[in-house]
Amino acid sequence: MRCVIARFPFDLTKSGVLESMKGVKPEPVTGEFVIIGRRHYPVKQVGQVITRQDRRDFSAGEVLRAMSRLGFTCRALTEVAPAGIESPLQRASAMLGTPLSV
Repeated sequence: MRCVIARFPFDLTKSGVLESMKGVKPEPVTGEFVIIGRRHYPVKQVGQVITRQDRRDFSAGEVLRAMSRLGFTCRALTEVAPAGIESPLQRASAMLGTPLSV
């Protein structure tokens, strides 16, 4: 498949991407990521490996579009909301403390 990343044309195939990423240790995921094999790679890392360009030269969206078109699963890291979200009433009550038994 022909795609343009950072204004340069690339002929990418799914098997070519799999071969390029073989032996590459995934960095910690902080945003969007691509699932290649059983590993989760940050989008910018994948783009750097397959294009051999600096990460500042292309956007994550360009790589996400290319990887999606090749059939890879692309996702965004979702932040989990803290479990202890309290209402203002619960927060004020906790600040006052519990009544003492006499």
